[in-house]
Amino acid sequence: MRRAIRGPAAILALALLAAACSGNDAGGRAAPTTSVSSTTLMPTTTSEAPSTTAGARTASSAEFRAAKARLVRVAQLEQPVAMATRPGERTLYLVEQVGRVRAIRGGRLDPTPVVDISAKVTAGGEQGLLGLAFSPDGRYLYVAYTDRDGDHQISELTMSGQRADPGSERSLLHFDDPFGNHNGGQLAFGPDRRLYIAFGDGGGGGDPLGNGQSLGTLFGKILRIDPRPGGGQPYRIPSGNPFADRDGARPEIWDYGLRNPWRFSFDAATGDLWIGDVGQNTYEEVDHEPAGSGGRNYGWNRREGRHPFNGGDRPDGAVDPVIEYGRDDGCTVIGGFVYRGRRIPGLQGAYLYGDYCSGWVRAARAPGGKVAEQRDLGLEVPSLSSFGADADGELYALSLGGDVYRIAPS
Repeated sequence: MRRAIRGPAAILALALLAAACSGNDAGGRAAPTTSVSSTTLMPTTTSEAPSTTAGARTASSAEFRAAKARLVRVAQLEQPVAMATRPGERTLYLVEQVGRVRAIRGGRLDPTPVVDISAKVTAGGEQGLLGLAFSPDGRYLYVAYTDRDGDHQISELTMSGQRADPGSERSLLHFDDPFGNHNGGQLAFGPDRRLYIAFGDGGGGGDPLGNGQSLGTLFGKILRIDPRPGGGQPYRIPSGNPFADRDGARPEIWDYGLRNPWRFSFDAATGDLWIGDVGQNTYEEVDHEPAGSGGRNYGWNRREGRHPFNGGDRPDGAVDPVIEYGRDDGCTVIGGFVYRGRRIPGLQGAYLYGDYCSGWVRAARAPGGKVAEQRDLGLEVPSLSSFGADADGELYALSLGGDVYRIAPS
């Protein structure tokens, strides 16, 4: 049994703990464990159709079971919660929840922030500077944060050399947040070069405003936009957005029915979308979406994982998760990445994810997006807050306590 996280790291880390606890969102931490026996996978056949996507190799079962990994600490920051890379660079860019973007260049932490907007940020609990992404041409940095009024802010900043110009900030989205939790905050450009943005359901236990199933709000959604201005608006709606022509629906919506999609990622080889959606009372879930197949309803708040929530009926067409686990294993899922690096061949094509409360990291072998098997990698990241991928596809794990680790071959 893993040890419980205690001391200063636990005090710092209220940010994610509140996102997954009991119905009043104030419950306690589940007992950590190394067991994976209670993790539930979607039923699948034993036959595995080879991927038709070039480079989308998935390690064999024997390779997967033999793979070994360790954690190598590469830096220590103040409450790191997100990581990204800039096209054409090998620098690692990391978010400090307090409101700074930092850079690891040539293996060393640059003492000068890429940008410091802490004076504009409300930080603490689940609020703060929560996500970042670079435009495909590297000219712009996009950030998601909680402003001084406690509301959602998505902004664009122009890069000038190695720094972002704080005076160039341009607002894309700004709207009131009724509660301080379930903020999402992930930003990422997809293989279609569009910006995807995650927002939680607005907070409060059980989605009291019914945002998850409403297409008239941005809460409980993943959005897809073209962030460059057009038509007198700060961003444009890409053609093909699934609800762009539906009366009463927000045209930005890509997927809905999500509680708190704190971290999502795109498979660099296939373009598939993987979503770690933080649960409410009982279940954590990971969702898989084949490339380009937006418009999906992931069920919240009528479903928690693959189970009814508060006696709600299953929405028509709702999509169940491919992985779920209960409170005996943890309390807050941290979505990760499909491994596409070269240093750990046995993890090729495996999806890595973890849990904030228990600190474990697991790998799921998922040919064609169907989870065939998974295993605990034997790694422990106290107060695990996020994962990241570098320019070579090697993966990193971030601890809210400050440490940034590379997941390396053992």
